[in-house]
Amino acid sequence: MKTNKTMARLALTCLASIATLAVAAEPVNLEAAKQLAQTCQACHGADGNSTAAIYPRLAGQYPDYLARALHEYREGNRVNPIMSVYAEKLSDQDIRNLAAYFSAMPGQLVDLHGRMQGE
Repeated sequence: MKTNKTMARLALTCLASIATLAVAAEPVNLEAAKQLAQTCQACHGADGNSTAAIYPRLAGQYPDYLARALHEYREGNRVNPIMSVYAEKLSDQDIRNLAAYFSAMPGQLVDLHGRMQGE
């Protein structure tokens, strides 16, 4: 019984911590993201839909995917000489802004259906 109370307290503490972090985050600033995204245009296209196969399309991607990728580049867990240099300068707020900005753009994403060998 004591273990259940301890677990319940721990769960409530975790939920309160998460709620505090969510409230503490600044709202997304799409105008700031638009300014930051100018650097991205050289590789990823003005509308986030790169035409070069070596550069991924950012427009229409899930915001949590984009944010995670930028965090991984910034922390060195994902390695790319160009992206790492760019991402190391981004704050958490910059990353949230960019993720929201590109995810809100109309994407031209395609899957591999019909493009795989053996189909």
